[in-house]
Amino acid sequence: MKKITGHILWFLFLSLINVSAQPKILTLENVLGENAKELQPVVPKHLSWLPSGEQYSYIIKDNLIIGNVADNIPDISLSLATLNGWLTAQSLDTLGKFPEIHWQDDQRFWFWKKEHLISADMQGNSARLLAKLPKVDEKRITSGTAPLVAYAAADSLYVLDKNGKTTLVAGSEGDGIKYGVSAHRREFGIRAGSFWSPEGKYLAFYRKDESMVTDYPYVDYSERPAVLKAAKYPMAGMANHLVTIGIYKTGSRDKIVWLKTGEPADQYFTNLTFSPDEKHLYMAHINRDQNQLRMIQYEAKSGKPKLTIFQESEEKYLDPQVGPIFLNDDSKTFLWLSQRDGWRHFYQYDRDGNFIKQLTMGNWEVVKYKGCDTEGKQIFFTATKDGVLNRHLYKLDLESGAIERLTKNAGTHDVEVSPDGRYFADVFSNMQTPGKAGIYDAAGSLLKIFHEAEDPLEAYQMGEVRIAPMRNNNGDSLFTRIIFPPNFEENQQYPLLVYVYGGPHSQNVQNRWLGGGGSWQLWLNYMATRGYIVMTTDNRGTYNRGLSFEQETFRQLGKLEVADQLSIVNSLVAKGIVDSSRIGVIGWSYGGFMSASLMLEAPERFKAGISGAPVTDWQYYETVYTERYMDTPETNAAGYEMSSTLNKLEQLQGKLLMIHGTSDNIVMWQHSVLFIEAAMKAGKQVDYMIYPGHKHGVRGKDRTHLFQRMTGWLEENL
Repeated sequence: MKKITGHILWFLFLSLINVSAQPKILTLENVLGENAKELQPVVPKHLSWLPSGEQYSYIIKDNLIIGNVADNIPDISLSLATLNGWLTAQSLDTLGKFPEIHWQDDQRFWFWKKEHLISADMQGNSARLLAKLPKVDEKRITSGTAPLVAYAAADSLYVLDKNGKTTLVAGSEGDGIKYGVSAHRREFGIRAGSFWSPEGKYLAFYRKDESMVTDYPYVDYSERPAVLKAAKYPMAGMANHLVTIGIYKTGSRDKIVWLKTGEPADQYFTNLTFSPDEKHLYMAHINRDQNQLRMIQYEAKSGKPKLTIFQESEEKYLDPQVGPIFLNDDSKTFLWLSQRDGWRHFYQYDRDGNFIKQLTMGNWEVVKYKGCDTEGKQIFFTATKDGVLNRHLYKLDLESGAIERLTKNAGTHDVEVSPDGRYFADVFSNMQTPGKAGIYDAAGSLLKIFHEAEDPLEAYQMGEVRIAPMRNNNGDSLFTRIIFPPNFEENQQYPLLVYVYGGPHSQNVQNRWLGGGGSWQLWLNYMATRGYIVMTTDNRGTYNRGLSFEQETFRQLGKLEVADQLSIVNSLVAKGIVDSSRIGVIGWSYGGFMSASLMLEAPERFKAGISGAPVTDWQYYETVYTERYMDTPETNAAGYEMSSTLNKLEQLQGKLLMIHGTSDNIVMWQHSVLFIEAAMKAGKQVDYMIYPGHKHGVRGKDRTHLFQRMTGWLEENL
């Protein structure tokens, strides 16, 4: 193979996957279905610390491994077969794979098997059924030695106490009223509909009134005849569901306390967090325009607002993902993550609402809070401080403000800090390292390596992978990942396949193993082995690059993102390595919107494109997400008109395949149906593939069919 030199040395080398000729050739069967697991590195899953802080656990190859910080204590292993034996002894159904577990103490853990809550005792070599719930909508459990379970079923909210007694907290009233389920379409980091206080004294929960929300029709084609079903789906500018917040005192016969949240009724309530002493509930109020926030402290006992801790506002929008962070049970202060200075950083307040100081600052972003020491004097967090492509763990001294990086190797560090902050477990990968896991002390010194993954692709002929910062037409640096075909020759031209997402809350280009793995990434590598150059770029509007970069697409989705993708494509063409007559694009969801937009906005550049589950016109997408980035159709008519793909079908030149699940409840099937209708009116031919009964993603065996279809279609048309 020729060494790549000359006019393509413009790439900044970050990493290299073995490009030497190998005896094995990657096949489509390798990267699909069950076969794909063999090409994924074996790495620890569900890494966690036991309550004592001296032991850690993880699951690998259907075995639970319990390790000790001290090297002279041997690991303990619990196999899936042994756990299934414990279940069989109690006449419980066995498991197909080792479940995600949660430690009650250093000997016992609990896990879910569908609606069965089961506890296992390592010392007693046994398991027992704690509870069997009915079919539930959502469930939420406290930690600790005596689990409390809150669950929503049939639009009602129940609590299962430690003695196995079930209490109805709030019963269904019908007419679109639901209790204990997530609200505001799971935006603002909302992942649940109920929220326990630290010791389980109180349970806060959403009451969601959807009676005013438009019914959206679904058709179930599996019935004879097909059955029409309705679901609530508010489109941009339409009526939202209304939410109130209740607080239930565990074991109490008193009525529920409802928060006095005030007007207007149409606002968002998020980031619900109890104080460590369980006396107060903190909650963010966000207006419907999503540009103003009030953090209110409520009395848990009465539901009355006690004080406004702080207020924030942004010209464009706010998007808080986590609530106040209390460091320990005695904490008199809390941390708040905010982009108020243009980058996501920690701010410190006391419980009475007094601002203390900004703890971190600079042109980088805090990614996630990971823990603190027992005194609450040092905190641990992951951040982009040493480059947006990497994820490192840092330690901050709250008194001095000194920040120390604890992880050494460039790449992505998935870290769990021990309960007392004395140690951390790190699962590390980069584009050369499939996975390496170790235990470190709080100073970042290595104590032990407990797992090293083998490269599952070492025996295969793979293309070279590079990440490079490339400039768009505006002069912005955009990180781009290129996968080259094996045996790449600098004096040849290759077809180019652009894989795009490009939407908010995304970062596709990172310094990690195969960009994160999974069937999509394996498939992209497979396509490279078929002779394509495969490109992925994080355009303006994506995450972790600061507020200005992220919000530049406000009120004009698709405009700057398309311009950025096109500028990088044109740069590659100018380097002479791309066959300009064979350029294709593929994307799903927001990426489906992007791929269709690229085909329509630059028809002379793209020969073929695949648009999966796309938004085709933002006025048909849901309220919270769309209004954050686009305002409403009434207040931004020009922006909606500009971003719509439905009015541009006359411009289509290349071949386009559109794919959609008929039961998609995120991007409605209506989007692609309207696109096909617009294509017919414009006299344009569009290939169309539906997946009956599938939602926003195509899962199970049909996923193999999907990738076979996409592969064959690209081979035929590109």
